[in-house]
Amino acid sequence: MAGPALDTDNGTLAGLSARAASFASRWPGLSAALLGLVAACGFPPLHAWWIALPALTLFAAHVHAAPTWKGAAWRGWMFGWAHLTLANNWIATAFTYQAKMPEVLGWAAVPLLCVYLAVYPALAALAAHLAAKRSGPLAFGAVFAAGWIVTEWLRSWVFTGYPWPPLGLMLLGNWDAQGVARLLPWLGTYALSGLAILVAAIFLWLATRPMPSKWHRAIALVGFSIAVIVGPMIVPHRTMDNSDIAYTLVQPLIPQDEINDGTKFEEQFQRTADLTRPGNDTSRLVLWPESAIPDYLEEGYPDRYYRATTYAANPTLARERIGRVLGDDTTLLTGVVNLDIGMRPDGVLGAITARNSVVALNGEGDITHHYAKAHLVPYGEYLPLENWLGAIGLARLTAGTVPYQPGPGPGTLDLGEHGLAGVQICYEIVFSGQVVDRENRPDYLFNPSNDGWFGSWGPPQHLAQARMRAIEEGLPVLRATTTGISAVIDANGIVRQSIPTGVAGKVEGFVPAAKPPTLFARFGNALALTWAALIAILGLGLPRLLALRSERS
Repeated sequence: MAGPALDTDNGTLAGLSARAASFASRWPGLSAALLGLVAACGFPPLHAWWIALPALTLFAAHVHAAPTWKGAAWRGWMFGWAHLTLANNWIATAFTYQAKMPEVLGWAAVPLLCVYLAVYPALAALAAHLAAKRSGPLAFGAVFAAGWIVTEWLRSWVFTGYPWPPLGLMLLGNWDAQGVARLLPWLGTYALSGLAILVAAIFLWLATRPMPSKWHRAIALVGFSIAVIVGPMIVPHRTMDNSDIAYTLVQPLIPQDEINDGTKFEEQFQRTADLTRPGNDTSRLVLWPESAIPDYLEEGYPDRYYRATTYAANPTLARERIGRVLGDDTTLLTGVVNLDIGMRPDGVLGAITARNSVVALNGEGDITHHYAKAHLVPYGEYLPLENWLGAIGLARLTAGTVPYQPGPGPGTLDLGEHGLAGVQICYEIVFSGQVVDRENRPDYLFNPSNDGWFGSWGPPQHLAQARMRAIEEGLPVLRATTTGISAVIDANGIVRQSIPTGVAGKVEGFVPAAKPPTLFARFGNALALTWAALIAILGLGLPRLLALRSERS
């Protein structure tokens, strides 16, 4: 069926069939939601960017077609709600690994969370409508892209922030290719998301502008796709050189349904130790994941807390046992839980807060450094909107009732011959611009995680976002997880070595070298916001420039 004639005033549904245009006009919210679902397929594990980008183009056209500001905001909200609900389905899987709530609540928790998260795409759509409704698709798309940058940045920190996943994640290449994400050092993650919107607007513009024939249009669209998207997405990138820091990265395979089972603790430790011991006569950095050690290793806790394993009744003996596994010249970085002890409201001396932490131990079993997680996981380590969600029976997913306390933020641990280590525990790695101490830049980032409760969508998305941090900061990232995917990522975002999900194993080698500080490493998200301002100025000024050009001709 022939498409409708181009309406040069709004120029938004050109290229769609009349039937599709009629459906979109009659059911704007449903259409936006369907496009949101398709666009979410651009994220790992599907990574179907070849259908996600066309869906994004149709979404831009759909928002442009909105007759009112309410209609634009509604379309943006419905797109965001469906898009983010599918992308975050791994949160629902996490509900299967706890006993406090019915598992089915997980499938309510995700869309409920996305009711809030979808506000940000709605705001971007609203801003584009108010500022550039009467502009052509290219100018409109530029303003939409600028709004998306700002709102995605807001989503990363408002109410403690939840940026998972950024739209630009679909532009990351496969493990051996950077994709369009090679621009991250000059853009930052949120500006890359804006670029995805801008690319969609360019596709829309090419599909609607007058051309001599349909073949010219096809050549323009295919040529732009190959040059800007397809080529970068599939071309492998060279790997980086290595530093002289040797490492052993261990994935012990601790299934989530066994992680709090006291009868399995000794078996888990022995499996971790057996993977670690070979090579303990050399100088090296050993990396264990989050949740690798059930014991409390700190001194000074009431006796009832030292009960995880036989050795945990004496934290000194527990640390010394770990030291014997490591060897004399080794530094271990491992995830632990630390407690803050004080007088509780019931008058009993005990834990008043807990901290999800990483400690460094030497070969003698001495704790030399600490880092405490700053960004806690919603639903996992704290309950968002606790007064409301708690009233309907929701609770956090982690075991215990002691509240988690966030740490101060990025820090660098000086490990001597084993380098300057930046630490980002699990979910922290997804926060663009918030992973590095810029006053004391590390040589590498260590990202321990427990991905065992993340389902099939969570681990590949988590790994992909760690790759984006590597590219934009110019730093290698070493990911050790309990069950997979563990990986060594160089400063170009290329996965050097990996251990898949559901496998016990280790990888060894030398830590990839860091790059000099990138532009993003120097300016952080101020760089992305600068791009937002420039793109907005371009979008708002473009119609006037075209009008002046028309008058002169």
